Amino acid sequence: MKSSKYMRRFYRDWAKAKDLHSTHVVARETDLQIFTNKPLSASFVEERIRAYRWDIENYISKDHRFLTTLKPIPIEINAPLIVKDMAEQSKKANVGPMSTVAGAIAQCIGTDLIKEGYNDVIIENGGDIFLKTRRIRKVGVYVGRSKLWNNLELVIKPKDTPMGICTSSGTLGHSLSFGCADSVVILSKNTALADAVATATANRINSKYDLQKALEFSRSIKGVLGVVIILKNNLLTWGKIEFDK
Repeated sequence: MKSSKYMRRFYRDWAKAKDLHSTHVVARETDLQIFTNKPLSASFVEERIRAYRWDIENYISKDHRFLTTLKPIPIEINAPLIVKDMAEQSKKANVGPMSTVAGAIAQCIGTDLIKEGYNDVIIENGGDIFLKTRRIRKVGVYVGRSKLWNNLELVIKPKDTPMGICTSSGTLGHSLSFGCADSVVILSKNTALADAVATATANRINSKYDLQKALEFSRSIKGVLGVVIILKNNLLTWGKIEFDK
């Protein structure tokens, strides 16, 4: 869940995808950096963002709990698809549905672009990424104060995409977190699920003694493909994780 405090997305200065076209799209609070294999219509993306935001905001007007709860809630059977997915994925991680909003919007826009004929799509939304690629990509892991791990890069292979790569931190960023992890990165085919599990895992870490249980929690959730947890000089990984050497 996002606070109202703005933090400049300085990590975008490091984006390296020189073979792709870069487009920056902002629609109200949604701020996307998008890389595609051919030029992108920003107006098309803005229209889709507004449509998904309207679905979410309209549902919130009917049920205010959807915005504020930190736990899963039941939703109406006729709720919009994005609302249903947010509720379903948040339930798996036992967090509130708005903990999935960045990942959910990134995935919806990414899916729309693939349907429009884009073969390479990378969407970054507040540190959460939807990625579909035809070549190997490297995704940097920003770890803030943990200088020991500053040059970590995940290797993502085309056969594993589309994929969501979502990050939560108790020491960096504007998202609500109850933990103190420097970085928790979750890989999943569902970007909303990756977002929810990253939040839930980071919430469980208040000292190095919490790391193993937090890892066991995240890896136990069906749909999670890989986990990276960093706290100071501690690094734990599981699953489909490959670092650039």
